[in-house]
Amino acid sequence: MRDFLLPFAELVKSPEYLHTYRITPISVWNAAATGLQARKVLATLRKEARYGVPPNFETELKTWFGKCGLFRMEANGDVLSLICTKPRVFRGLLHDPQLSELLEDVKGDNGTATLSHASRGLVKERLTHLGYPVEDLAGYREGTPLEIHLREETLSGTPFTLRPYQVQAVESFHKGGTALGGSGVISLPCGAGKTIVGMAAMELVGAHTLILAPNTVALRQWRREILDKTHLTEDQVGEYSGENKEIRPVTLTTYQMITYRKSKEDEFLHFGIFSQNDWGLIVYDEVHLLPAPVFRATADIQARRRLGLTATLVREDGKEEEVFSLIGPKRYDAPWKDLERRGFIASVECLEVRVPFSEDERMEYLGMPRRQQFRFATENLEKNNILSELLEKHQGERILIIGQYIRQLEQLKDELGAPLITGKTPNDEREALYQAFRDGEEKTLILSKVGNFAIDLPDAQVAIQVSGTFGSRQEEAQRLGRILRPKSDGGTARFYSLVTEATVDQEYGEKRQRFLTEQGYSYDILTPETLNEYGGCV
Repeated sequence: MRDFLLPFAELVKSPEYLHTYRITPISVWNAAATGLQARKVLATLRKEARYGVPPNFETELKTWFGKCGLFRMEANGDVLSLICTKPRVFRGLLHDPQLSELLEDVKGDNGTATLSHASRGLVKERLTHLGYPVEDLAGYREGTPLEIHLREETLSGTPFTLRPYQVQAVESFHKGGTALGGSGVISLPCGAGKTIVGMAAMELVGAHTLILAPNTVALRQWRREILDKTHLTEDQVGEYSGENKEIRPVTLTTYQMITYRKSKEDEFLHFGIFSQNDWGLIVYDEVHLLPAPVFRATADIQARRRLGLTATLVREDGKEEEVFSLIGPKRYDAPWKDLERRGFIASVECLEVRVPFSEDERMEYLGMPRRQQFRFATENLEKNNILSELLEKHQGERILIIGQYIRQLEQLKDELGAPLITGKTPNDEREALYQAFRDGEEKTLILSKVGNFAIDLPDAQVAIQVSGTFGSRQEEAQRLGRILRPKSDGGTARFYSLVTEATVDQEYGEKRQRFLTEQGYSYDILTPETLNEYGGCV
């Protein structure tokens, strides 16, 4: 039942025996974009619902599905046409001043209007906000042509081919090069080859490409993968970063670079990169991290094909609506557990270890304001003892220790003698430490939030989370993703989350787990006493 609900519903809470899902307009519109119909959803819900489906819910669901395709946008020479199949609905929406200002030559009785190409993204964004998704059939600029071919084997001689789900994902995005495709989001778990999907999309589009990555480490990882798995040469792939300002047929930059400005009053210095080349495709890696200013730029480049890649479309700031309207709907989503069963990602045991306070710290915690309680509970020194036990149990394995607070991580660095990587660690030093981990020279790495994404560490076997960002579901998914790449021995990876028992740390931990529970993972709850008895740790 969970796999049926996943395409159109979001898990809200998940106590042991009762899971609560929420259906929203955006979740329904994403489902509709993949071809799911109200009829099929309702038929299954009627069959499975223990107490029946309320009539008002059926009406609401049909209404949300019915709004898909009500508005469409088409190219009409130098202008675009907006067409509504129900003029009465269109006339009602014209009372919205923000929408009406963007439209020209409005014919309310016919349900039509025109708009400039510059308003394409803004109109879609506004109509989505008003509850009416737009089917954008206005097409795309082809961009400067560029032959991109995937290799049949990597530079090291390893055979290389797309996996079946990667082929399906790319085809769902591209749709044969027609206006029906060309924009949208592909959601795959970390370790499932989102970068490869991006390169396959580049091959199909066959044009100059701009790739936006979350950080410089991810940027250089993309560059290595492109050179390893395509026939593009080094002089065709450029890096636009703080160190290099190269504009090449394939150009890689970072969100930080794009959003850099000297002060809040100044302009963004590097927004010009969107127009410095005739891009045929723009790839947004880890699109769930897309900064707000980039949404503004994305509204202006709707004529370019746009591909978002992510492990989870969950955004803690609630901006899923902007991703939907400006990047595009979710085109493909693979259930994590399904890929695990097929051997494409590693099997993982998730374990939450509830660590008590010492008596003195418990009393100090209870006397604090709630705002201070979280950090105090998160940095519970008793966690260090549990961490030492886990390191001993997994001696010889490659272990990542991930946390939120630098003070806590620096203390662990001093106690354990393991290297620490934070946002201040120079990129060259980061790369050297990651490579030492891959080679087995370093068995343990301590990571701050930089460990949440875009690290290619295929042999990481254990991740231990000592602290997290409040209730961030996307963070939990990204951290689990660090150990999802299949292991060379086919073994099971383990993901530990250390939380302080009966505190807000435990409360937020349960919220962070929600997305992974939706994907089919369950957390075994352990205490310091039961940890030694747990067979999976040995």
